Amino acid sequence: MSKQLSTMPIAHALNAGLREAMEENDKVMLMGEDIGQLGGVFRVTDGLQKSFGDLRVVDSPLGEAGIIGSAIGLAMAGYRPVCEIQFDGFVFPALNQIITQLAKYRHRSEGRVSLPVVIRIPVGGGIGAIEHHSESPEAYFAHTAGLKVVSPSSPQEAYDMIRLAVRSQDPVVFLEPKRSYWLKGEVDPARAPQPLEKATVVRPGNDLTLVTYGALVPVAQKVADVCAEEGRSIEVVDLRSLSPIDDATIIESVERTGRLVVAHEASRTAGLGAEIAARVQDAAFHSLEAPIIRVTGYDTPYPPSRLEEDWLPGFDRILDAVDQSFNY
Repeated sequence: MSKQLSTMPIAHALNAGLREAMEENDKVMLMGEDIGQLGGVFRVTDGLQKSFGDLRVVDSPLGEAGIIGSAIGLAMAGYRPVCEIQFDGFVFPALNQIITQLAKYRHRSEGRVSLPVVIRIPVGGGIGAIEHHSESPEAYFAHTAGLKVVSPSSPQEAYDMIRLAVRSQDPVVFLEPKRSYWLKGEVDPARAPQPLEKATVVRPGNDLTLVTYGALVPVAQKVADVCAEEGRSIEVVDLRSLSPIDDATIIESVERTGRLVVAHEASRTAGLGAEIAARVQDAAFHSLEAPIIRVTGYDTPYPPSRLEEDWLPGFDRILDAVDQSFNY
């Protein structure tokens, strides 16, 4: 990638970040179904096998447990595997490998063995697909000690965060919001990246804190734009890291604004919104001027595509929650 500022979609920014990581370290390798000649279902790895060869960009068999299990062995041997799970709902056959082995090995070995594996997973709805192709499984991974869980919301963040994830000594679950793959934005390769575990205030405000991540960050910014026309100042916080959570950024914001709305696509029960609400209640209860409100997907399996716009939290539902907080 040229070291000049350029405009590109998230998919291309991820490709550029992976390319740079592979050029920087010859132990970085990619594994996944159809990622080589095809370039992946969403073309994130397009052209990388041609550049680096089929020993570093490996088209795997259709077997997610085998992909992750092989990556664990490669990491023990000194490699830095980046695995692609083709769709979010296909990761579940690999949960045993991820939870019982990948997440625990550094602790089990008392820090002597680290497993620098990145698992890239396209997540979320909004593309007219069905269950198994539109899941939001982040809470499973955020609940698992030993994993870092992150999600970019813009091309710049995608470019920065995938490079940081590959460099991490801990395993990283890298959640890519699939309906945002073709969202365009500027990427500055010379920019110093934020730490992987740090949340970002993408829009400063004084009257209410709106916390979200992934595909809902641009939606939250549109809500803030509309509220600004009504004289309300909304602070939008992009969580970026779902585990660990950057408590300090969220709590500092809520202590100033006095109000909190948390939005995510995943179902409501035991979602990230509940965890964030509990932490803010613990640390900033006396600053709150209204109850914390969660805007989420519903507690049902993902619906048929014709119903997904009603199921997914969107602009109207988030704006309603903001109004509800101000009206309290």
